[in-house]
Amino acid sequence: MNYETRQQRDAIIMTPASPPSASVIWLHGLGADGTDFVPLVPELRLPETQAPRFIFPNAPVRPVTVNNGMSMRAWYDIYSLVARDREDAAGIQASATLVHGLIDQQRAAGVAAHRIVLAGFSQGGAVALQAGLRYGQSLAGILCLSAYLPLAASLAGEASAANRQIPILMCHGNQDAIVPLDLARSSFAALTALGYRAQLLEYPMQHSLCGEEVVAISRWLTQVLPPL
Repeated sequence: MNYETRQQRDAIIMTPASPPSASVIWLHGLGADGTDFVPLVPELRLPETQAPRFIFPNAPVRPVTVNNGMSMRAWYDIYSLVARDREDAAGIQASATLVHGLIDQQRAAGVAAHRIVLAGFSQGGAVALQAGLRYGQSLAGILCLSAYLPLAASLAGEASAANRQIPILMCHGNQDAIVPLDLARSSFAALTALGYRAQLLEYPMQHSLCGEEVVAISRWLTQVLPPL
């Protein structure tokens, strides 16, 4: 599939040759930027008839406590990789609001909400869940890679009725030392306990992606964004 790639100040936009009928907003992980998953697009081998637009936004630059206060691109602060009972609620919520704005931009450009997927890796996957489950219009799906459910205790009271049936694909490595598999499993359990249509796929890898996972992602995207 041929794409035109445009570098903007806050995002990289990949637009297919044919008019896009769908959009995928893909959030990078801590310390990376919007370029991180651009090379993955051709590896997905999506059919020409699908033709989604890909938006790879850049997170704001902010100090990150767990990295000795060093400033880097981050969707929210992380206080500790060990103690996870304290979360940067304000930062997570602010990034979710930013993502809601990106969704609104795609809708204003003519893409229906139910043809928009939120995707993300690590921190980006956490924000994709935070934003997607609280957005007021039905979305196509949420792709959560090597990530977890943030602010889980507040979800039941804040969940959008429009996205109670949204397809959720979680993929995780069973050797992940950054976001432990147990955290992904407990997040999956919390989602299913609330009635969400979540699926968790586990792979023999660390905090990364693997070929088998890429194939599963491609298959899932084709299912949630069928050709019109």
